[in-house]
Amino acid sequence: MNKRRQKIEDYETVTRSRKQIHAPTAAVDDAFDSKPAAPDRSSPAPSPSLLDPVIDPTTFLKRGHAFSFALLFLFTAVLYARPAEFYPSAATRSLALIIGIITLAMFVITQLTIDGRLTARPTEVNLALLFLLTALASIPLAIDPVFAWAEFTNSFVRAVLIFIVVVNVVRTPSRLKWMLALTVLTALVLSLQTMNDYRLGLNVVEGYRAAGRGSGLFGNTNDLALYLVTTLPISLAFCLGSKNAVMKVIHAACVAIMLFGIVLSYSRGAFLGVLVVAVFFALKIGKRRKFEILALLTVGALGMFVLAPSGYGNRLLSIFMPGLDPNGSADARRGELLRSLYVALRHPLLGIGMGNYQPNMSYNGLVTHNSYTQVASELGMIALGLYLMFIVTPIRKLSTIARQTCAAKEESHFYYLALGLQASLIVFMVSSFFLSVAYAWNVYYLVGYAVCFRRIYQAETGRVVVVEKKKKRQSSVEVQPDDVAHPAIA
Repeated sequence: MNKRRQKIEDYETVTRSRKQIHAPTAAVDDAFDSKPAAPDRSSPAPSPSLLDPVIDPTTFLKRGHAFSFALLFLFTAVLYARPAEFYPSAATRSLALIIGIITLAMFVITQLTIDGRLTARPTEVNLALLFLLTALASIPLAIDPVFAWAEFTNSFVRAVLIFIVVVNVVRTPSRLKWMLALTVLTALVLSLQTMNDYRLGLNVVEGYRAAGRGSGLFGNTNDLALYLVTTLPISLAFCLGSKNAVMKVIHAACVAIMLFGIVLSYSRGAFLGVLVVAVFFALKIGKRRKFEILALLTVGALGMFVLAPSGYGNRLLSIFMPGLDPNGSADARRGELLRSLYVALRHPLLGIGMGNYQPNMSYNGLVTHNSYTQVASELGMIALGLYLMFIVTPIRKLSTIARQTCAAKEESHFYYLALGLQASLIVFMVSSFFLSVAYAWNVYYLVGYAVCFRRIYQAETGRVVVVEKKKKRQSSVEVQPDDVAHPAIA
């Protein structure tokens, strides 16, 4: 049975009922050779627990989407590489859009062929679609509907569509590793470019900060720092989970280079993200890997102390003492934060329209510099709830996977990657408190990878991820499998 399961490389979860989810675990091995037996309805199903995960014998794997994945990988590489910024032309300027359209067309054809519906429907996909609908509904009532529509179509709707493609196409461990490797490689190249530019005194903003790259996804120095700090936990997970000493050293070097790139950005939000990563991994695996965690924290702290450029300490202290910021950006951001909160309270239902805060409500023509007030003021409180659930839901389920796999050495690759993806999302939640990036690509790729990882884990182990829910008078455990029967998207 184990050998047979190892040969299965691709999957798509089929429609299943909750009665099948509670099938006895003793029949799991036979379920791969024959149809699952009907559950015994004469006795109540046993209550599942996090330590004894439920087995779902109806989960199986399908092959498919090879061409869609190749196009997705190419699209992501072009999105990160930004060829139009190096070789400006009509062709390079539209290259990502053209590849994206071809990717969507290939995905739709293949998805309908192998599954008969446009997308699988885990919770995160439903939340993303509802978030998309709230943004669309706010456009007619926006202060400037034309501007809201332009913001909606510029990157937001594209990010949501690619998120759906990622969830359905990245369906094997090798595909997920390729996507994560591309993410880490991009962060490494960006960090090395930042270090070299800073060394030569090139591409510096505000007189001392390393600038972003170009004008696209990493054009702003804070956007660059956000990408680096959310990729850092993934690289650290590769380092801790690697059993090869050479690869462990290589991944540790990648972590150090990313840290230095973050320091040169002088981003206060990214620094708080680094602290979150350090505390998170220290709490999660400090008892199991004391030496490695202590070594990484010591080297990281010494490196930041010795190699940090002048003025870095004052920059960090300006988080608490705004007067230390020579450009007064801390005071300006605090003012915009309060202003965006006021706008959100005045327009709680559908907001003032996507992208309408900066040109119509800002004191100084600035964005909110906070993803949560960005959504609340521009799209309303319902959209804010959907946005928060979209990020928190995969964090909770990744935490469950980490608890299920922490004791088994043979499942350590699941354990460390679950921690890495979980930390990336937590870091995004912390760092995006200082940036308006709710409609940007970052979070949609991160949540997409988390969903893919969870579905691959369920397919390989046969387990259903169980989320514990507490009630006021009694405590219960509710099974929340992915892809419970949903109607196909019309």
